[in-house]
Amino acid sequence: MAADKMKRVPIKEQDPKVRATNFDEVCLGYTKEEAIKEASRCLNCKKPMCVTKCPVSINIPGFISKIKEEKFDEAAKIIAQSSALPAVCGRVCPQESQCEGKCVLGIKGEAISIGKLERFVADWSRENNVDLSERKPANGIKVAVIGSGPSGLTCAGDLAKLGYDVTIFEALHKAGGVLVYGIPEFRLPKDTVVQHEVDNVKKLGVKIETDVIIGRTITIDDLFEEEGFKAVFIGSGAGLPRFMGIPGENLNGVFSANEFLTRNNLMKAFKDDYDTPIKVGAKVAVVGGGNVAMDAARTALRLGAEVHIVYRRSESELPARAEEVHHAKEEGIQFNLLTNPIEVLGNEKGWVKGIRCIRMELGEPDASGRRRPIEIKGSEFDLDVDTVIMSLGTSPNPLISSTTKGLDINKKRCIIAEDETGKTSRDGVYAGGDAVTGAATVILAMEAGKKAAKAIDEYLKK
Repeated sequence: MAADKMKRVPIKEQDPKVRATNFDEVCLGYTKEEAIKEASRCLNCKKPMCVTKCPVSINIPGFISKIKEEKFDEAAKIIAQSSALPAVCGRVCPQESQCEGKCVLGIKGEAISIGKLERFVADWSRENNVDLSERKPANGIKVAVIGSGPSGLTCAGDLAKLGYDVTIFEALHKAGGVLVYGIPEFRLPKDTVVQHEVDNVKKLGVKIETDVIIGRTITIDDLFEEEGFKAVFIGSGAGLPRFMGIPGENLNGVFSANEFLTRNNLMKAFKDDYDTPIKVGAKVAVVGGGNVAMDAARTALRLGAEVHIVYRRSESELPARAEEVHHAKEEGIQFNLLTNPIEVLGNEKGWVKGIRCIRMELGEPDASGRRRPIEIKGSEFDLDVDTVIMSLGTSPNPLISSTTKGLDINKKRCIIAEDETGKTSRDGVYAGGDAVTGAATVILAMEAGKKAAKAIDEYLKK
């Protein structure tokens, strides 16, 4: 095979020194010519393995072949059959471990840039107003969706296409869930990309009511008994942050990554014309190694701080995407690996002045298959910081489960739901995404929303 077929068309990015000072998107996306050139590398396999690894089963060779032919609107329509959020997925999906990880070209060369091509098609269809709102005639049956994140938007969109009368109830003042409060602007622009995909779901006839907290404003029982909904999908996410339980965690200047990112992303603390308070300080420690930790670290850096990632395992165990780690390093974030905090240190006024850490070494693998970190006795040292951001994962808020009779949860407070259908212990109630799995990825939440929509349709037809 020709050597040029084996290498992907490179993608332009903002220079690291420049982007470390702004919140504009890091990756600049393909031009039309670059997208066609990259698409022409696709072998159009008879048994496309890429599709088997896509949680929402997009017809990947199908849409890529339309890019080759310069039929970008047809490519957009092929993606729309399976996904309501292509511009989001093209930016934040872990393609390297999903579709691209199975691309045949990746064995001897570089896999097709499936994610970047999906992003190109989605952006092109937004800029050219491609109509993706085909739906079946309305059937008048009401379905409620709780939460407007990836699982809720997907479930609502799929049900609307089937003709259902769908209302999404969102607790915050803006729709989008983790897409608006969690993922930073420089990875996922809000006003253009996220808002447009939310608008596309509305064009299918979905109604979105914001500032409605299910369990406080109204309960699931009320939705059935007073509002006339025939089924409910819970896609309320996992917004409750975890902490370490170490001394000093209650000092001023300790944030959860959730709060830090929400103030910045949803409440626009990074913009001068917004009054949202956020304390960054001069030197920040972000504790954790996942994508959320990278997001918090890269946000703090852009707000002017020197940033350290403190993670108890080594680089090969970092759960964040390789691309995120690479971008963080390029921007000048320092990694303190095999390091674990044991105490947050404060001054006499109750503000953070440092973090006491201990060095770790890796022992035998634990239940997660990763090598277990073990403390090295006597290796304690202090890191001078004035802000600590804890990014240790999140769990579901217990508000819905505690106010809904007959809804079973597990010991992690996640709602128990069947894998293939999202069916919960309560008749007519389905659930999916982080509310069921605990914190996971956007695309897995979308997959759950998709499966639930299909199951709800079957349940209501009976």
